Amino acid sequence: MGLMVTASSTADTEHALSEVAYYHEAYWPGGSGDWFKSLLLFFDGIALLVPDYMWDRPLFSDPNLAQPLVDQGLLHRLSPETLVDEDTAVALTDLLDKLINSGAFDDLDRGTAFAELSHSRLGGYAAAGLTEIVLEQLRERGLARHSEDGVSVPLHPAVRAFVLVVLPQLLRAPAEAAGYALQPVSFRNRWLQALLDTLDTPALPTAGHVVALDLEQVTLDLSTISLDEVLDFRRQHGAEHRTYARALRHFVRDLASLDPKEQEQAFADRREALADTADELRRLARKAWRRPLATFGLGIAGSAVSLAAGNPIPAALTAAGALLGFRRQADPASAYTYLFRAQERLNRR
Repeated sequence: MGLMVTASSTADTEHALSEVAYYHEAYWPGGSGDWFKSLLLFFDGIALLVPDYMWDRPLFSDPNLAQPLVDQGLLHRLSPETLVDEDTAVALTDLLDKLINSGAFDDLDRGTAFAELSHSRLGGYAAAGLTEIVLEQLRERGLARHSEDGVSVPLHPAVRAFVLVVLPQLLRAPAEAAGYALQPVSFRNRWLQALLDTLDTPALPTAGHVVALDLEQVTLDLSTISLDEVLDFRRQHGAEHRTYARALRHFVRDLASLDPKEQEQAFADRREALADTADELRRLARKAWRRPLATFGLGIAGSAVSLAAGNPIPAALTAAGALLGFRRQADPASAYTYLFRAQERLNRR
């Protein structure tokens, strides 16, 4: 069980690693993951962090899509028992400890139904003692309960969501060592909007450096298209789509680091260029599928966060509840997440 791909931990460029769309949950319900077909145009594959005791759950949950993706080498199941190493576990528990003691979770409704999260994703395999200290703090505050099955922990859904969306940030180094560049993706716009509002509060160093690019209708919704057809189109035009996805990351990196006066004009210029590229990608899709299909939107949100040398955790605290993942090690100051199929606009202050 665990990771089967190995690669140098010091890749020189993004292109040396497999750029995978990282989905925060361990699996998706059957029949609800067809939007992954459209995402495959923009990334090298899909990555899930799947505990060993749930290893086959993605396949059982949606065998019609997940199994073919595995067969094609496009669905990568990463084991938290392997990937969440001691450094990651220490970082996660340190972050949770600071958030708990700063009162970040104090106003949560304790009457909300809890949901399980595997002990391995909480760092319990790599740093059991530290994880238990944090869990005890959560239990004392009514935000966690003792395990009922020995492998998972019932958590308040807000705490659980926080852990899930922080993990791709903290897993950058071990994921790269295994050959993956994790690219977080999300469809939960309300979480993203709350994050952007948090990042842009005056007390935080990220204030004034938040960028949100609303979804650009960049291709067609390929949910109803056969996987073979999608992959054939991907072989022909995947390079153009992956270039667009990288351009979105560069958008965040470059614009979020500018002062507000420079940012407004640069935002308009860069967005116009991205819109032109999106038009061309839509044209390619319509030419390939001459049938009525809905459009598929892809956007991005992020901030250029100043990280203290050798001490990324305080900066991570500024993104409490974050859906942003730290950028590659080569550019650790940029944080972002991709958005897709969003129905609401994201506001820039």
